Amino acid sequence: MFKPLTKILNKSLTTFTFAWCVILSSAAAEKFDISQDINIDSSRQAADLKNKIFSYIDNVLITQGPLVINADLVQVTTDDDKIYLAQGKPATFKHILNDGTPIFLQANTIKYQPSKNTIVFSGNAEFRQEGSKVKGSIITYNFLTEQVNASSNGNDNNDRVSTTLQSKVLDKKK
Repeated sequence: MFKPLTKILNKSLTTFTFAWCVILSSAAAEKFDISQDINIDSSRQAADLKNKIFSYIDNVLITQGPLVINADLVQVTTDDDKIYLAQGKPATFKHILNDGTPIFLQANTIKYQPSKNTIVFSGNAEFRQEGSKVKGSIITYNFLTEQVNASSNGNDNNDRVSTTLQSKVLDKKK
C-alpha cells in the first residue's frame, strides 16, 4: 500500500533536490554584468534635483549582482555620466571574479564609474585576494579586464606601494 506512495515521494524529493542544486550552483556562479540594476539602501537620503546629485547617508549598501559596496556616505551625480562617490572609514568593496575568486578592497574614498568599467580606491587603499594584499595611495580596478593597478602619491620614500604575497604550503605527501 505504501510502496507506490514511497516511490512517488522519493521521485519528487529527487527532482526537488536536483532543481535546488541547479538553482544554488547558478547563483554561486553569478557573473558580473555591468547592465545589471544597481540597488542602494541607506538610513537616509537626500537629493539636489537642480544639480542632479543624490546623497545616501549612513549605513549605505550598494549592490549590483555580485558587487557589494558599503560606505558611510555615497553621492551619485547623474549629469552626463553616472558617478558613485562613496566615503567611509573605510568604505569597502567586495566582488567575485568570473572564475569564482572573491576580492576585497577598501579605502577612504571609492569612485565607481559603471560606464568606464572602473572603480578607483583612494586614501589608505588596500586590495586583498586569497590571503595576499596590496596597499597604496590609489588602486584602480577594471571590471572587463579584471586588472588591478596600484600607485603611490610619490611625495616621499615612505609613500610606496606595498605588497604581501600569501605563500602556498606544498603538499609533501605526494
